[in-house]
Amino acid sequence: MWRTRLHRRRKGERGSFSEDDYIAFLDQAHQRLQAPIVLIWDNLNTHVSHRMHALIDARPWLTVVRLPSYAPDLTPAGGAWRWMKRGLTNIAAHGVGHLADLVRHRLRACQQQTDILARFFADTGMTLDPELP
Repeated sequence: MWRTRLHRRRKGERGSFSEDDYIAFLDQAHQRLQAPIVLIWDNLNTHVSHRMHALIDARPWLTVVRLPSYAPDLTPAGGAWRWMKRGLTNIAAHGVGHLADLVRHRLRACQQQTDILARFFADTGMTLDPELP
């Protein structure tokens, strides 16, 4: 549906999406879906620019919900990091390699405990079941 531009970080070349790139993507998604779109956005500079506000206002089928500036409780990754840090407290690592091993071990433990992963989502109020609101 959408092909991203390859950015090679050449001098003077933009390294991220512009307002035009985002709007072109949303316009194509709307055409393909033939339905209104609700977009949940953070406060990236291109998401909150005056130009982007005007582009959004010109599309009645597009609803944008903005996340607060800092909202770790709204992302499952916030719970994962809290869990990770709790498991590493009161441990004296013998160096960077030892610390990396401890983190890898903790991440493997997390992957094998699906109830923990589900809790990270539940803590945000989100559900893993696409049928539920």
